[in-house]
Amino acid sequence: MAEHGVTNNRLTSLLNITIPSPVQSIRLNDTVLTVKRDDLIHPIISGNKWRKIKYQLLDAVQNNNQHVISFGGGFSNHLHALAYCCQQLGIKFTAIVRGDYSQNLTPMLQDLIAWRSDIRYVNKITYQARNGSYLQTLKQEFPQSIIVPEGGSSQYALQGVGEIINELHDEYDYIIAPVASGGTLAGLINRVSEQSLSTKILGIGVLQGKGYLEELVNELLPTNNHANYLVNHDYHFGGYAKKTVELVDYCEKFFQQNKIAIEPVYSGKLFFAIQQLIAQNYFPTESRILALHTGGIQGTRK
Repeated sequence: MAEHGVTNNRLTSLLNITIPSPVQSIRLNDTVLTVKRDDLIHPIISGNKWRKIKYQLLDAVQNNNQHVISFGGGFSNHLHALAYCCQQLGIKFTAIVRGDYSQNLTPMLQDLIAWRSDIRYVNKITYQARNGSYLQTLKQEFPQSIIVPEGGSSQYALQGVGEIINELHDEYDYIIAPVASGGTLAGLINRVSEQSLSTKILGIGVLQGKGYLEELVNELLPTNNHANYLVNHDYHFGGYAKKTVELVDYCEKFFQQNKIAIEPVYSGKLFFAIQQLIAQNYFPTESRILALHTGGIQGTRK
């Protein structure tokens, strides 16, 4: 177990996290786009996953909590990152996984087993009750544990994700990020509001969730938050982890042109959407645009 009273900086050092993440300029359709490379934070604790779980983990270590529980699918970047962190810190980790992969382990789940995580496979009905009756069952079974929401999207995420804004040396007209569980977008919105910046936050929905994604974001935000944000729902390609030949080809060509690896679940949809919006003249001329590369490759591993 990491030592009691460990600091923010010490935790980052213990896990070999590279902060601040670098920025890189690329050109899309004759428009200069700045990319915040959170995918380079750590080879395993990828991208926004670290931002969202950082302060939850810090709280666990400082309070000497011995057990962390969280939720996700068989290819979850969140479970992968959190399981690795817990293994490194000597904390027991239990993954509640949607669906039974016991006879067909994904590479992500094989890693969790190697890191000595406890894996519980649950059916869709049980998983859907992760914020209700099943959550209460887990609390009763493990009263001393910390239970982290799916995707790490909790109040802890606001502080961790907000540090992205603190790391920027320039002010942007738009900051654009993919949206799934809402924590990353909420963290960006909250910090922009706290600093009274004029930056517009644009989320690219990676699943079919018009209204639902906005609800997830709003539930995490303080009631007095009035930041300028919007979720675009036109580029989910049929739903979460859904993809087309066009999207896969785009990811490959994007890498060839920019030497930045992207994948069809999150980052591919993000950059595809940005390029389409630029072509449609969505952004005013000379807009300063930052794209947040949130990392995560578990959905592409075979």
